[in-house]
This record gives sequence, structure tokens and C-alpha cells, in this order.
Amino acid sequence: MTAARLASFPTDWSSALAVVAHPDDLEYGAASAIARWTSEGKVVSYLLVTRGEAGIEATAPDETAAVRAEEERRSAAVVGVEVVEFLDGHRDGVIEYGLPLRRDLAMAFRRQRPDVVLAANYRDTWPGGWLNMADHRHVGVAIPDAARDAGNRWVFTELLDVGLEPWSGIHHVAFNASPNATHAVDVTGYLDRGIASLAEHRAYLARLGDGTSDPDEILRGAAEAAGERFGVEHAVEFEVLQV
Repeated sequence: MTAARLASFPTDWSSALAVVAHPDDLEYGAASAIARWTSEGKVVSYLLVTRGEAGIEATAPDETAAVRAEEERRSAAVVGVEVVEFLDGHRDGVIEYGLPLRRDLAMAFRRQRPDVVLAANYRDTWPGGWLNMADHRHVGVAIPDAARDAGNRWVFTELLDVGLEPWSGIHHVAFNASPNATHAVDVTGYLDRGIASLAEHRAYLARLGDGTSDPDEILRGAAEAAGERFGVEHAVEFEVLQV
């Protein structure tokens, strides 16, 4: 991927909803871009499909869910995000693509009415060839489908019964850390806030062990490499789809 092939991330929007499977998914890169956007006056909210209850093996799921949800709220605040919500009815590790997930996401889109939806990589692999997990893939595939569902009056008509009118205002869905990146955001000057945001996931990072738990080490090299491709000091890459 060369710098010439990476376009600047669209700027003609004012609100975004970031939708991911687990607490910490946004902090592995996207949070630095979110810090920039909120500093510029854009409104970004978070929606987590699960509370990450299967993410710490030595701790019971209910306890883990409470800890990780609170870590996510703290990490969001670091980058200027005030609204953090969690879906019910979807279990960490076994999220299924299907109508229930599409309906829940379409409901959130109609309620929050974002211009842009941010998400994590939904491809089979990460950059470098590492296998992606099912939760990320299933949520990622459901998001653009649900964005279209949100705008269709005759899909999930039960949403009309609770006063949620169709919303067709989502213009882009942007996937961070995709191996097929198309756009980038210059996060020079904002990377430290992204690192601090990831650092709030203390319990989760502690279970990763030495060598994979230093937020600065995790994020700085990737931001420098993306920056080199984009022609800036630090950058975050996205695969951007038009809805």
C-alpha cells in the first residue's frame, strides 16, 4: 500500500457511531483518530455489542463484564467520547451474524442517526496475515447491512412501533486496521491520547503478558508505519465503504 493509494478520510460529517464487538477493539488504533475528531468538534459515540465477558480467562464472566465495561467508559473519556452503550443478548466469543444482530444495530442507527459508522476490521485476516476472529467478522459484516436496514421502512417494521423512523443518513462505514485500507487520518499530535485510551484497559492488558501489553509499543510503531505510507508522522488507516 503506497501513500498515493491512501485518500484522506472524508471530513464532511459531524457525528459518528463507533460499533465494535468488544471493549478495547477501538483502542487498537481508531481511538487516536477519534481523539482528533472530537477535538475538532465532531461528536463520536460508542456502541459495544458485548461487554467482553469472555476476555479474561481467570475471572468469572459477570465480573469480567463489569470490569471491562468500566474500562471502556474510562478509555472513551480519554478521547472525548461521552456516550458509551452496550447491547444485550449477544455473547462475547459467539456473536452470530443474523437478523437479531442486524435489527439491534438498525435500531441503534435509527436512534442515534449518525453520519458515519466506525468499526473494526471485518476481513478474514489482519494486515500481515494474522487470522481475524469470528466476532469481529460477524459484527463487521452486519454493520453495512444494518445501515441499509435502518433506512428501509419495510425492514424491521417493529421499530416503527416504538417510534424509530427510518434513517438513511449514514454515508460511510469505516473499518480500522483492515488489510485493504483505502483512507487514512493524520493523528500527529493525537497519538498519545490514543495510547492513554488503550492504557485504561488495565485488567485486559494484564492478562496478555509481557511483550504484548505495552500500549505505547503496540500503537506507536503501527502509527509510524501508517504515517510513512500516508506522508505524515503518525496516521491511522481505514477501509471506507460508501453505503
